Amino acid sequence: MELIVICGIIVNAITFLLFGVDKWNARKGRRRISERTLLLFAAIGGTFGAYVGMWFFRHKTKKVKFYFGVPLIFLLQAGGILWILSQI
Repeated sequence: MELIVICGIIVNAITFLLFGVDKWNARKGRRRISERTLLLFAAIGGTFGAYVGMWFFRHKTKKVKFYFGVPLIFLLQAGGILWILSQI
């Protein structure tokens, strides 16, 4: 259980940083991190980091894919976890 929590913290921290790096790259006119990568990290457990990163860096907040997608991913993950826990 501790390993799951540690992995979750790491994935969320990386996701948060990816949003920050992408925003920084956008401002500097440098190569961007793909939207697919940002959403992938949200989907593998980094939804909290993605959501906080979106609002902290004010990045991708007007993109429908992120504005609705990140909360939807979170709801699907929460539902999956609840379903798994109900099977134990």
